[in-house]
Amino acid sequence: MTDHRIWDPFLRLFHWSLAILFLANAIFTDPDETLHEWVGYAIAALIALRLVWGLIGPRSARFASFMPSSNSIRAQLTDMAAARKSAHLGHSPLGALMIFNLIATLIGISATGYMMTTNAFWGIKWVEEMHEVLVTWAEISVVAHIAAVFWESRRSGINLPRAMLTGVKRVPDTVRLDP
Repeated sequence: MTDHRIWDPFLRLFHWSLAILFLANAIFTDPDETLHEWVGYAIAALIALRLVWGLIGPRSARFASFMPSSNSIRAQLTDMAAARKSAHLGHSPLGALMIFNLIATLIGISATGYMMTTNAFWGIKWVEEMHEVLVTWAEISVVAHIAAVFWESRRSGINLPRAMLTGVKRVPDTVRLDP
């Protein structure tokens, strides 16, 4: 096993804070209450901080370091189909797609949620419907993300949840590391 320090403290704090706040707003808060709005604002602030960190943070946090290409996506899918153990030190190409999906979806949820609090969009049906559609898509994406993390952990032999808690990926010596 080789240890690789990957996820910085800010990125881990962002990830787990976002997970807790999203869960709180999706399941525990009443959408008609002020607490739901404030949790939404906190999520929007976290996303804004992540966007900045994606530009100025350490290499593994920068969006440019894990921007997937069609070739890298195809290579990961081929490895998965062939049952080849491979890993990426940072985000895998499919993992990167999920990150971009979740960030874009949360931006949409935050924007439509805020719009519903303004006079200009108060009671406008399409804004409420778009907010609900985006929340549903986010929930589906989160479930897919969690399932993929556990599946990829088993496939690669790398405990990805542990890596997101500690910041260290323990990569078995038998696993090929891809750039």
